[in-house]
Amino acid sequence: MMSKSTFILLLSLVSVSLSARRYEVISPDGRLSLSVVCSSQTTWTMTVDGVTVTGGNRLAMETVSAEGKVNVLGDNINVVRAVPGQVRSEITTPLYRQKSVRNDYNSLTLKCRGKFDLELRAYDEGVAYRFITHSPDSITVRNEVFQFHTDKASSSVIAYQRGKPKADIYQSTFENEYEYLSSAAAPREDKFAFLPMLATTPNGRLLLMESDILDYPGMYIRTKRNVWEGVFPPVPATVTYSRHYSWRRTAYSDFIARTSGERSFPWRIIGYAREDKDLPVNNLSWLLATPSRLDDFSWAEHGLSAWDWWSRFKLTGVDFVSGINTRTYLYHVDFAARFGLKYIILDDGWYKAPDIFSPVPEVDIRQICSYAAAKGIKVILWCAGALADMVGADRLCDHYSALGVSGFKMDFFDGQDQMTVRQICRLAEATAAHRMILDLHGMYKPAGLNRTYPNVLGCEGVFGEENLTAKNINLPLYDVTFPYLRQVSGPTDYTPGAMRNAAKKERTLVARGGASQGTRAHQIALYVVLDQPLGILCDSPSRYEKEEETTRYIASIPTVFDRTFIQSGKVGESIVSVREKDGKWYVGGLTNWDARDAEVSLSFLKEGNWTAEIYRDGVNAHRFGEDYVLCKEQVSAETVLRLHMAPAGGFAIILRRQQ
Repeated sequence: MMSKSTFILLLSLVSVSLSARRYEVISPDGRLSLSVVCSSQTTWTMTVDGVTVTGGNRLAMETVSAEGKVNVLGDNINVVRAVPGQVRSEITTPLYRQKSVRNDYNSLTLKCRGKFDLELRAYDEGVAYRFITHSPDSITVRNEVFQFHTDKASSSVIAYQRGKPKADIYQSTFENEYEYLSSAAAPREDKFAFLPMLATTPNGRLLLMESDILDYPGMYIRTKRNVWEGVFPPVPATVTYSRHYSWRRTAYSDFIARTSGERSFPWRIIGYAREDKDLPVNNLSWLLATPSRLDDFSWAEHGLSAWDWWSRFKLTGVDFVSGINTRTYLYHVDFAARFGLKYIILDDGWYKAPDIFSPVPEVDIRQICSYAAAKGIKVILWCAGALADMVGADRLCDHYSALGVSGFKMDFFDGQDQMTVRQICRLAEATAAHRMILDLHGMYKPAGLNRTYPNVLGCEGVFGEENLTAKNINLPLYDVTFPYLRQVSGPTDYTPGAMRNAAKKERTLVARGGASQGTRAHQIALYVVLDQPLGILCDSPSRYEKEEETTRYIASIPTVFDRTFIQSGKVGESIVSVREKDGKWYVGGLTNWDARDAEVSLSFLKEGNWTAEIYRDGVNAHRFGEDYVLCKEQVSAETVLRLHMAPAGGFAIILRRQQ
C-alpha cells in the first residue's frame, strides 16, 4: 500500500490543472516533462528544462467494438482518475550491450471513461506514451493519430523507403541511406520514412522511436514542413508470393488491426540526448518492450558466425569445387572451429524453393550438422520467412532441429502490417520452443523484440555491406550515422568483416564486388561499434586464413558486453565506442570519408598496468585501404592515445590488465 508521504512525493512530480484539463509527468532528474491537454482533441507536449521542444501534437486511436460501436480514444476524453507512479529499479539485460540497465521513471496513468487508459512516462533519457484498452471483446482499430511538430530551427536525419513509389506504398525492406535535412530543407512527402528518426534542436537531440510492437502494425512517418505524422499500414486483405516467396500484399482492408480488447498498445517514444554521443546508449526501446516471454533462454548463445553469401563461396587452395555443396560447408565448419567462432550460416540456395523440406542434392544437412556438432559449431539455415510461416513454423522447427540445426535466418518480410508482425512473433515463439535462435532480415527495426524474445539475436533493417553492389552509395557515412539512430532500436545484422578494402581512389575494387569502402581498420572497428549478439564474418574463409592475424583479432572481440558508453562522436562524422566484458575493455573508432585525429582517454581503466593491442590504419591507408598496423603498447588510466584515422578509416583497441 502506498504511504501518504510517497503519494505526496509522486503528486509533486505530476501537475494537473483541472480547469485546463492538463496533465503532466516529469522525469526523475526534473529536466524533461511530458504533458497532455484534454479537450475536444488531446494533444501532447514535451519540454526540456522548461522549454517546449515539440508541442500541440494530436494523439488519438479510432476503434470499433465487436458490436460496431465507433470510439475515438483521445477525443473528448473524460478522465475519471489520474494515477501517479514511480519506479526505481535495475534490470538484468542478457544478450545486450550491457549486463543491466537502470529502469527509473515517473508515470501518470489517466483512467478514462470508455474503458481505456492513457499512460505517460518520463525518464531522464526521454518520454513515452501509450494507449491501454479494457474491453472483454475483440476490437478493430481503424487508425491511430500520431503527430510530432518539429522546431523551425531544428535539423533532421531521416531514412525514407528506397526506390520509386510502388503500387504497394507500404512495402519496404527498411534499408536506405540517411538524408540530412537542414531547418530550411523541404522534407519528402512522396515517400514514407521509417523509424528511428532524429531531430536536432537548440535544446538537444530528439529521437523518434516506438517499442513493443506486438499484434499491431509498425509506424511509418509522413514528413511535412514542420510536422511528422504517423502512418500505419492496414491489414492485408489478399496476398500472393513474389519470386523470392515473400509476401506481396495485393489489397488492403480499411482497418490497421483487429486485436484483443484487453491489451496495451505500442509505446510512442521521444528519446532525448543532450549530446550526440548519448544517443547510441539510449535504452528506452528495450526498457519499454514486453519482458521476456521465455522462461529460460540460457541456450540462446551469442557469438560470431561464418557466412557464405557475400563471398559467393570463393574458396581457394582446396581440392573440391566450392559452391552450395556439403564439402564447402564442412570447410566452413573447419574454419569456424579453427578460429573459435560459434556458428556457420547456410544462406540462399540450399533448398529447392519453394519446398523448404527438400535440400538440393548437393547439400546433406544431417551430415553438416553432425560434423559441426563434433567440432563444437552450430548451424543456422536461411529461408524465406513467408515459406516458413506457410508450412508451419512448428513443423519446420521440428524437422530441422531433429537434424541438428540450431537456428534460422529468415528473410523477405518487407512490411510491418499486423499480419507481418504476427508472423514474426509466431516464428520467434516456434524457434524458441525448439531452443533455436532467430536472425531476421528484410524486416523493420526490432523495437524491443529482442527483450520479448531473447532468442532473436539479430535484425536487419540496416543498409549493410551487401548493398555495395549499388552505385553511388556512401557506406562510410552510413557507418557513422546508424549507430546513433537505427541501432538504438535493437541489435543489428550489418555483416562486416571484408578483407578486400578500398580507399577512396580504389573504387574499381568495390565495383568488382567483394570489397568494402574504406580501410581494413574501419572494418575491424565495426565489431566493437555494432550491437550484434550474432556477429558475422562476411568474407571467404580463404581470405581470412590468409589474414590470420586480423581474423584472430576479430575472433577475440565479444558480441555482448557488460558495459557500453560512447566517449566521443557526432552524427555523420565519427564515433568512438567503449565497451567492457569480463574485465577486458574494447574501443572502436570510425570516421566518414574525412580523415580525422582521435584522442582516446583511458581514464575508465582501473589502477595498474594494461596492455593495449591496437589495430589502426597504416600510414598509406588513404591510398591503399588494406594497409594497417597491429601493435602493442603499455598503458594506464592516465594514458591518452592519439590515433589518426584515414578517410573512411578507423581503429580498434583491446585492453588487457597485466598480471
